[in-house]
Amino acid sequence: MTIGVAGLPPLAWVPQNGEGSFDEERGELVLVAVAGVDWTNDPLGGGRQHRASALSFEAPAEFTLSARVRVDPPRTTFDAGALAVWVDEDHWAKVCFEWSPAGQAMVVSVVTNDSSDDCNSSVVVAADVWLRITRTGAAWAFHASPDGVLWHFVRLFRLASRRPARVGFLAQAPLGDRCVVRFDQIRLAAKAPADLRDGS
Repeated sequence: MTIGVAGLPPLAWVPQNGEGSFDEERGELVLVAVAGVDWTNDPLGGGRQHRASALSFEAPAEFTLSARVRVDPPRTTFDAGALAVWVDEDHWAKVCFEWSPAGQAMVVSVVTNDSSDDCNSSVVVAADVWLRITRTGAAWAFHASPDGVLWHFVRLFRLASRRPARVGFLAQAPLGDRCVVRFDQIRLAAKAPADLRDGS
């Protein structure tokens, strides 16, 4: 099923088809993850999994993509809505609104160059959070925000591949029966922020 989102280039699923819809009146993209899907290249040797689906577009050389993210309750451990970058199974990244094993919503980021580098950031006490991906040349940046105005720096990194990348929206439910994620206030800009660390 083809899904279009106002203001974005044509979208396609990677690495396999997923389930979702876009409500034009509300400006809301809804993705549904089925049971047991995730992206992970476990650095502890626990295996690899890439059964979650990202609704994505080809990443320009410079851009900024942001959205407000909400996850329908009840939540289960490691379920998440995310903005994600996909090159292939060995090169990808995601910044997530994830439910932790401690029963807290958190901003979590994962950068994968063969194995995954997983990092917990801030605890989120609200029902939603704004997430942002920026690309500037070979570098990528992740940010999170409580209001979509002041952006907290999460991560700056590179992916060790020169192949084309795709960027977009992801839902995952590694341990749950399903996960319904809602993205709205979706914005795509053609430039990176002038300063990645000053909150802009």
